[in-house]
Amino acid sequence: MRELLEAVADGSLSPTQAEAKLQGYVTDDAGRFDAAREHRRGIPEAILAEGKSIQQVVSLAELALETTDRALLTRVSDEQFAALESALSASAPDATLERRGSTIRVTSPEYDSPSLDATVTIVTAGSVDVPIADEAHVVCADAGATVERIDDVGVAALDRTLDQVDRFRGADVLVVAAGREGALPTVIAGLVDTPVIGLPVSSGYGFGGDGDAALAGMLQSCTVLSVVNVDAGFVAGGQAALIARAIDAARG
Repeated sequence: MRELLEAVADGSLSPTQAEAKLQGYVTDDAGRFDAAREHRRGIPEAILAEGKSIQQVVSLAELALETTDRALLTRVSDEQFAALESALSASAPDATLERRGSTIRVTSPEYDSPSLDATVTIVTAGSVDVPIADEAHVVCADAGATVERIDDVGVAALDRTLDQVDRFRGADVLVVAAGREGALPTVIAGLVDTPVIGLPVSSGYGFGGDGDAALAGMLQSCTVLSVVNVDAGFVAGGQAALIARAIDAARG
């Protein structure tokens, strides 16, 4: 405790950083940020921008950056991104912003990015599934895994799926995103001996649209795979990252 107080007194630690170390979280008018989640769970808290005001998004991102030297944001609109970019140019001019679709990663120069000896391959059935798969991509890359992408290989043209079998089999973990009837993860899981995480996407229309049929199809898979909720790209990426970290530890 005394060391924390002395650090705040000499300016080497901000009151917000001290609060995070003491309580594990920090709070401001925008909400509460769980700064200790990565140490407790292995996956950092992500800021869901959807449904939040621009000011809330900016404030929480700045809290994350101040307390953990890194911020992950999902479902970020163009307007929110522009505001975040503008705000950080003033409050954290040395920070690096990386954007993949609607998912944002911000790091300070002090952040030491991890590196894992493990490969996560993220597969999409069609182009419409890419934004959700991008969430998983950013989470896995942030964890330090090597991320490979195989896009637009849905089973409507099975040849394009089978053409990639060697690449599927070369992965340590597979995240497979598909909408419509959600068949792609089931097919791939029957061809590989690596963990497959099915990611149902709310693409499609008519009966069973909005991801219902994709989720049901993956849950009913006769091949062995795990399944996350509809459009839960962050969750799929987090699960894959935890598996990749275990593989890295075993290899080490």
